Amino acid sequence: MLPETKTDLSTSKLDRSALSWAIYEAARNPYSILCTIYILSPYIATHVFTDPIVGQATIASWHTLAGLMVAFTAPFLGAIADRFGARKPMLAAVTVAMVVSIFCLWWAEPAGQGGLPLWAIAALTIGIGVMFAYTEVLHNAMLPTASTPTTLPIASGMGLALGNLAAVALLLFVLWGLAFPGQVSWSFIPAQPLFGLDPGQFETSRAVAPISAIWFALAALPLFLFSRDKIASGIKPSKAAIDGVVGLFKAISRLFRVDRNAGRYLIARMLYVDGKTAILIVAGVTAAGVFEWDLMEMAAYGIILSVFAVIGGLLAGPLDARIGAKWSIILEIGVTLICLITMTLQSKTQVFGLTVVPDTPIWNGPMFTTLPEVVFVAGAIIIAISITAAYASSRTLMARLAPKGMEGEFFGLYSLAGSATVWLGPLLVGLFTRAFQSQQIGLASTGLLLIGGLVIMLFVRQPPRLDGGTY
Repeated sequence: MLPETKTDLSTSKLDRSALSWAIYEAARNPYSILCTIYILSPYIATHVFTDPIVGQATIASWHTLAGLMVAFTAPFLGAIADRFGARKPMLAAVTVAMVVSIFCLWWAEPAGQGGLPLWAIAALTIGIGVMFAYTEVLHNAMLPTASTPTTLPIASGMGLALGNLAAVALLLFVLWGLAFPGQVSWSFIPAQPLFGLDPGQFETSRAVAPISAIWFALAALPLFLFSRDKIASGIKPSKAAIDGVVGLFKAISRLFRVDRNAGRYLIARMLYVDGKTAILIVAGVTAAGVFEWDLMEMAAYGIILSVFAVIGGLLAGPLDARIGAKWSIILEIGVTLICLITMTLQSKTQVFGLTVVPDTPIWNGPMFTTLPEVVFVAGAIIIAISITAAYASSRTLMARLAPKGMEGEFFGLYSLAGSATVWLGPLLVGLFTRAFQSQQIGLASTGLLLIGGLVIMLFVRQPPRLDGGTY
């Protein structure tokens, strides 16, 4: 009988450095949720632009340009950072610039009321999108140094959890203090929006920009104060840049020589992840334009989807264990595609293409009271679950496919595949929205990327079970 072994739990506890690293994820994530997906972008599409179809197409083009800039620069930034050593100086510079840029979006006032011109809003949105990707690259690169080998997976998971928690908390604050006041008469809701904000000037919607910026600035501080960083290598920035670029191209050239199966998977992931990301960016804009949702509906919509997204992360592990990560991803893509079609068949006057009486409530509530709205939200909930599950399953499959001893290189290519075509989804949305003058068809175009990724996934070989059994 083997002697009983005990695990030293103290080695798995996050120290101040690792916890501060995780908190940075909670600092940056709310911008994406509040501004890019659920509140600010839908507001810009429907009120800064006078036509929501034009608004959706134009915002999609902004994300296309940002995606192209990320695709051509972010992979090299990561490679350069690896050789330069210290990440904090670069991350601090990007963080400060991003905080200032986010705050400036407060002046994205409704059409005809002054404020920033459209070109300035576009420049800020594109710049923030690029900088957001840079913070992800540099922040991820700090993880091995900020944590320990034992706490690395715990810190990584804690970062994701805190990011979602912070976003939901700020959405709840917006709903309670800015959206509900003046709309509902519940005793625990303020009588008027906080800070004297005027809903008639859409100040309650625009306020998510300074709220996100101030939160980012404060919550980012622990990382710069307490997280460990690599010591600068002493290599000149110019040499670090050259070495990083050369190393990246060598890794790409080795990919299909070393493992064609993993290469096929990375191409599939490049397509279906881009489709899923585009859905997250555009679905809120589509909902705001089609159903004329404002701050209250969009904040509630964001909270609901963020909560259900957590379920997707929890379901992915058991599903992967039962049918394997490959078939889990295929199932998750298929579910996303079906729900995407369901959502795009809804409008104020139609459910699945069948005409209904508009604005006829089917239940007594403050929002989402019509049948088309309920069907749209239901589809979005399932998509939130399936997209999060697919992200989790994708990491699992990459870990199983990466050749032994080359895990670091293949996960670098995995990150590259996530950014190389990030522009393609928004490009399709913009083209289809303009061509068909329909927000729904623009959103539906993301399904082309899902289908492409799904087809290629069918040709990816499932890795064997770790226990030697079969799925």
